[in-house]
Amino acid sequence: MSAPREPGKFPYTRGIYRQMYRSRLWTMRQYAGFGTAEESNRRYRYLLSQGTTGLSVAFDLPTQIGLDSDHPMAAGEVGRVGVAICSLADMEALFQEIPLERVSTSMTINSTAGILLALYALVAERQGADRCKLSGTIQNDILKEYIARGTYIYPPRPALRLVTDIFAWAGREMPEWNTISISGYHIREAGSTAIQEVAFTFANAIAYIEAALAAGLAIDSFAPRLSFFFNSHTDFLEEIAKFRAARRIYANLMRDRFGARDPRSTMLRFHVQTAGSTLTAQQPDVNIVRTAVEALAAVLGGAQSLHTNSRDEALSLPTEESARIALRTQQIIAYETGVVNTADPVGGSQYIEGLTDTIERGVLDYLQRIEQAGGTLRAIETGYIQSEIQSAAYQYQRSVETGERIVVGVNRFQQPAETNGPSFRVDPELERTQVEKLRQVRASRSQAALEERLSALERAAAGADNLMPYIIDAARGMATVGEISDRLRKVFGEYQEH
Repeated sequence: MSAPREPGKFPYTRGIYRQMYRSRLWTMRQYAGFGTAEESNRRYRYLLSQGTTGLSVAFDLPTQIGLDSDHPMAAGEVGRVGVAICSLADMEALFQEIPLERVSTSMTINSTAGILLALYALVAERQGADRCKLSGTIQNDILKEYIARGTYIYPPRPALRLVTDIFAWAGREMPEWNTISISGYHIREAGSTAIQEVAFTFANAIAYIEAALAAGLAIDSFAPRLSFFFNSHTDFLEEIAKFRAARRIYANLMRDRFGARDPRSTMLRFHVQTAGSTLTAQQPDVNIVRTAVEALAAVLGGAQSLHTNSRDEALSLPTEESARIALRTQQIIAYETGVVNTADPVGGSQYIEGLTDTIERGVLDYLQRIEQAGGTLRAIETGYIQSEIQSAAYQYQRSVETGERIVVGVNRFQQPAETNGPSFRVDPELERTQVEKLRQVRASRSQAALEERLSALERAAAGADNLMPYIIDAARGMATVGEISDRLRKVFGEYQEH
């Protein structure tokens, strides 16, 4: 075990910046979105008034898989797990009275990432904002959808084309925007271990980088805008060590394997969300403590931004009060605990340094096995990665059921006859409101002009042009998310899990 270098020095084990939080705190995000755009806009403005420093948008399932709110398969799902966005009109309502040039926005969207980014850019344009000054992130991580989450539309190879088209377009048009947030969060929520979370996330990153290089992009032209999204679980010291190991692995990977020369290309920048899978429906107020521990691990691990889950998320979408408590948790860590007064406060601890080394070895072993299996896409297609996660999830659940692993309130320290507090409910009337708004949009546009734009997109998809300008043109003509997705479906087909 060698002594780690100072913070801000390659390979950044102790943090990517020398001062870390002494010069700038992490971005405090609260993931939110439900019902209609107008309803979610009110929640965003409330969170901004309470001290949130960045927005994080949750989209409903129909939006995530390219279905409009009036599609038969969308019935009952409109606005349930996120906000319903069908067109530019919805996106404008979502960010009404929110100056996009001054707010960093993260959007958790994958299969339809290019469409939602196009809508965001058009809203900013209508606000008079300079695209070059827009900051934020789209998740745009399609590979983990095949592994752990399931909101894919197209087969992996054309889906990767969309990812790299976004890299190329945004590199020119939105240079301050993070064009991907390669996500280990959902891999961990599916039941992986900490080592698997980092390993499979970096395996996906390798696939994206190789696809971008194959498309003719230079490594240092897009790598500085790659970002990552990790989970923070309840094993406090393991999580801190995980983040430290991830930075070191990534720095060496980018320099030695991909030949990156820009120091920014070797810096692992990541967002953290506390673990939803650790929250319990039993004794939900105890979740406040779990979230605080997980958030502190993320801060001690050097995260660039953080979302703290709310106490009632095992029961429903969070209430306004619960979201405020979750935000206050971050603010207490930032302003009252003193952990921000030095970079990497745990650096040099014998246990932390040893655990960092152990996690690094475990991750590198997995990456080697994936390479030997034919690479990430092959490992996904054969189900290797999925089966590794499923095995880990089974072992975890078995340890809970046998009592080997204690979960407070679940298999120890239970409370009889619990009564939970008020929970959030989405008004079912909002679905009808959303469908009516969509009908008004369709009735107000020029169908002939729109058909020309959609046909141009379809021809481009059958060729080799970058698709983003065509998506933007269609969205400007008030094409819906579903209509744009359907034209791409016609060319690319739909993915069926084997």
